[in-house]
Amino acid sequence: MSINRVVISGNLTRDPDLRSTASGMPVLGFGVAVNDRRKNQQTGEWEDYPNFIDCTMFGARAQSVSRFLSKGSKVAIEGKLRWSQWERDGQKRSKIEVIVDEIEFMTSRNDGAPRAAAPMAAPMAQAPMATTPMAAPVVDASVYDDDIPF
Repeated sequence: MSINRVVISGNLTRDPDLRSTASGMPVLGFGVAVNDRRKNQQTGEWEDYPNFIDCTMFGARAQSVSRFLSKGSKVAIEGKLRWSQWERDGQKRSKIEVIVDEIEFMTSRNDGAPRAAAPMAAPMAQAPMATTPMAAPVVDASVYDDDIPF
């Protein structure tokens, strides 16, 4: 048995590229930069080392999502790895990419400020509450991914 699941969070490295297959299926391609944090042995300081990951999304959702993404957008991606190989100009080439199953927008479209992460899904109908609504939970915004050393 094998498992092929990937979860990444990072910023888009370029504007997404929306194309179509010969059969007309939308294909969205974009890159995500994911930082790897390591301690510099010489200075003792924590430093970010970027990893650049190609992502591909298929279908009607890809077309819808393309309108909300741009270079610098922070996203969370869940999907699977796919390795592909081809030949160009006599040279064999290969790459590993993430085939996106789920995407969450981590920044708002207007101001770039972080917002509560909400999955890309249709909102559920809300039934009237029978009890008094609870107060919204207090979120400590002082802790970010950048503060975690691994």
